Amino acid sequence: MPSVLIVDDEPNIRRMVGALLSAEGYDVRDAADGTTGLAIAEASEPDIALVDLMMPGDLDGLALLEKLRERRPDVPVVMMSGRAAPADAVRATKLGAFTFLEKPLTPEGVLLALASAFELRQARRAAAALREDLGISGEMIGDSPVLRDVRALIARVGPTDARVLITGESGTGKELVAAALHLASPRRDRPFVRVNCAAIPRDLVESEMFGHERGAFTGASERRIGRFELAHTGTLFLDEVGDLGAEAQAKLLRAIEAREIERVGGGKPIRIDVRILAATNKDLARAVADGSFREDLFFRLNVIPMQLPPLRDRPGDLPALVRHFSARHRTRTGRPLVSWHPDALAALSAYRWPGNVRELANVVERLAILHAGSEVTPADVRQVIPGASLGVAPTVPTPPGNGAGVEGTEALPLSEALDAYERQLISAALARSDGNVAEAARQLQTDRPNLYRRMRRLGLASAGE
Repeated sequence: MPSVLIVDDEPNIRRMVGALLSAEGYDVRDAADGTTGLAIAEASEPDIALVDLMMPGDLDGLALLEKLRERRPDVPVVMMSGRAAPADAVRATKLGAFTFLEKPLTPEGVLLALASAFELRQARRAAAALREDLGISGEMIGDSPVLRDVRALIARVGPTDARVLITGESGTGKELVAAALHLASPRRDRPFVRVNCAAIPRDLVESEMFGHERGAFTGASERRIGRFELAHTGTLFLDEVGDLGAEAQAKLLRAIEAREIERVGGGKPIRIDVRILAATNKDLARAVADGSFREDLFFRLNVIPMQLPPLRDRPGDLPALVRHFSARHRTRTGRPLVSWHPDALAALSAYRWPGNVRELANVVERLAILHAGSEVTPADVRQVIPGASLGVAPTVPTPPGNGAGVEGTEALPLSEALDAYERQLISAALARSDGNVAEAARQLQTDRPNLYRRMRRLGLASAGE
């Protein structure tokens, strides 16, 4: 049943409104002052808060509204007062109040306002679940000092419109940080649009970013809205921005500076209001020095630099991450939850995780599938991460059915040992690139056809390739 927190210094209001809502099936809690109301909201988050504007004590209604919006931002707050000036209602609305009720209250007015507020609460929950499914929940797991520093920077920078350049190794959570910055901003209820710059063919970058008009080029049978327009009033996240070519960099720079774009084949400038967040696993300062990345674009993107730590620099976060990924797998599949032997966690902590948190998530999911409802042991961990208990870092855990890993290859003939090592190198690159063979080939400094041939020889290619 929906829960409602009533905060009002008048006992009769709390009693009468509480009785009305209880009769309608609401779970009602109440408080006589803002301080007590805030403590209740923090201890047990209500679905809706009904707050009186004029209250004695350290926290009046508006101050409590501010605190609730800061600490429980998804809780709709309905304000009420019998002595409010129009300016108070305007200020409450600006502070994020869902609506404003004038006293004396009517049962119909209260029930209608709370029903609408509860619909908003449910919509926010659904949106949060969707963001989780899409990997943009902004939830960061762990309490290591380096992660606390990242959270502190997000808290300072998120509410601004400053451009942020997020750097770090593959799999460290750059998209997660971008989502957290978006959710911490005033644009949180507006679009969050991601562009994987590495995945866009170079001749389609302009169409993808800025859109095109019908007939602008061969195959343009319909008008296309580009990512900049889709992100209007929201946030545009340019992932792998270091992979953009020179021409695309120039067009991106112009869009950022002019705050307007033109669709391909269109001659009309379109004003855009977007916050730009960018991410890369490349050293852009070095790319600027060698001439492969524009210096002026680098300066535009790098207003606030944010370097993400690799997982090996935050080993204390690993048990919490393991529990989080285990619980997420159970929620998504309904399969029984696994438990983790302390020595299994120690073996996972000893591994250096070249694929970082993304690799850990894949390993936890694999173990959760293979050992559903039972305890994961150190031996189970070594099955998927050879050498984990020794603290060494083979490039990737051996994929199921692909034979032995590097550990123990000293007993194999040279050709088999080399194949095992090559299999792990390729698997690591595929893991880091989310299965994108072109990106894996780039990381391994080879061409895609050659990589496909090696994958087939090693049993790594899918049946259709």
